[in-house]
Amino acid sequence: MNTTHLLTPGDSAPHFSLPTSTGQTISLSSLKGKSFVLYFYPKANTSGCTKEACAFEEALPAFKTLNIPVIGVSRDPMKAIMQFAEKYNLTFPLASDEEGKTCMDYGVWVEKSMYGRKYMGIERSTFLIGPDGKILQVWYKVKIPGHVEAVMKALSGS
Repeated sequence: MNTTHLLTPGDSAPHFSLPTSTGQTISLSSLKGKSFVLYFYPKANTSGCTKEACAFEEALPAFKTLNIPVIGVSRDPMKAIMQFAEKYNLTFPLASDEEGKTCMDYGVWVEKSMYGRKYMGIERSTFLIGPDGKILQVWYKVKIPGHVEAVMKALSGS
């Protein structure tokens, strides 16, 4: 069940409407008129996802200065997301895509392999979306060290 079309800069961002850890629903239309970062992470409370979320949280003042919201998305149930946000004092919204539709639409629900076992999961990916709902930049197969800095660099260059 992999999306064959990977999104590229210039594409329209697929619509989404998801519940978040802040108690609100966030959607593409609610963010219209401003650029924002939408990042997908495999699973709350795992080491890589914790490092990535904490790196975004640490850089949040810089994103706020640029008026750029940051939203994290996983397929975790809301309860797990709320616990994750609370445990690490994450103040930006983490969204729950339990059904996986948004993950599929953004092309991040892919076949993965670990120790020879194949399974479906979220490929760590980040999208910078412009005020017109068009994708400005995409990072697939994100490696955590230096990633938030790369996103900030892309923002300062645009």
